[in-house]
Amino acid sequence: MQPLHTPEAIVVRSYLGPGDERSLADDVLDGLTRPFKELPPKHFYDARGGELFDRITELPEYYPTRAERAILEARGGDIAAGASELVELGSGTATKTRLLLRAMADAGTLDRYVPIDVTERMVRMSAAELVAELPGLRVHGIVGDFERHLGHVPAARADGVARAGARIVALLGGTIGNFPPGSRRRFLRRIATLLRPGRDRLLLGTDVVKDPATLEAAYNDAEGVTAEFNRNVLRVINRELGADFDVDAFDHVAFFDREREWIEMRLRATRRMDVRIAALDLDLAFAAREEMRTEISAKFTPERLAGDLAAAGLRPVEVMTDPDGLFALSLSERTGSPRRTQP
Repeated sequence: MQPLHTPEAIVVRSYLGPGDERSLADDVLDGLTRPFKELPPKHFYDARGGELFDRITELPEYYPTRAERAILEARGGDIAAGASELVELGSGTATKTRLLLRAMADAGTLDRYVPIDVTERMVRMSAAELVAELPGLRVHGIVGDFERHLGHVPAARADGVARAGARIVALLGGTIGNFPPGSRRRFLRRIATLLRPGRDRLLLGTDVVKDPATLEAAYNDAEGVTAEFNRNVLRVINRELGADFDVDAFDHVAFFDREREWIEMRLRATRRMDVRIAALDLDLAFAAREEMRTEISAKFTPERLAGDLAAAGLRPVEVMTDPDGLFALSLSERTGSPRRTQP
């Protein structure tokens, strides 16, 4: 743990070791030596990947960001009612959560923001901006991987205005859909441990099952930005692990799996090739048209959402959608022990 020097209202702690920002080496070794090669989507997000994703959110085909923001703009005051603390998993620039923090400030209950992100620069920058914008706000930033470092989230405050306030733990943007069903429920169970029963809430963003054409268009934009975002993971591996992927020799593939009800993104080799990953002393062979999976993005029915939450010991209090019913935000509370159900 490494304390970072920040203004008095800001505490930022890093739980990442040298070269440990994304656990890239372990994931590449595990994922690319399987019979069906795959990589976890968190490795998209180096500096260039983050810029590309910001462009994706502005594309006409990509509705989730606009739809989620519309819900927060319409219902932010209701969501934040009675809350004094916001914990955000994968905070980034805190663009959408600013709406909730301002609603808390307007209600006179705002006390603390706990952002968690792997990019130290982003955590520090957003913390400084928010403290300047919102007088009295305290920030406890965590530089870490929210899958591995949830245990470092501080206990809910028990002093000052927070004594009567609740905590909101937010996981927005449909990120929960990147987890396969079993992992998703295990992760939700871990999130539930951050909530005090009958008091705190989980704010969860989930994309909704809809017309496959709309879903597939969101991941196959006409400008090719998503394709470049997908291929960027190979550039990350080349740079960080000394690999020699021919990035332009892979095609972007994205389709809706109707049986599993998720979008699947892959990279497809356009020719046979051999790849060397020097840092791992690993040689890989790709056949022509061989594919590796880089992301799943599960879409949710009300039944799937309720089942996942129940399996984690959570109960939905309210489910909100945008006017077009494209995306959902749910507020849930901890009920006690998780229900044992099939994924």
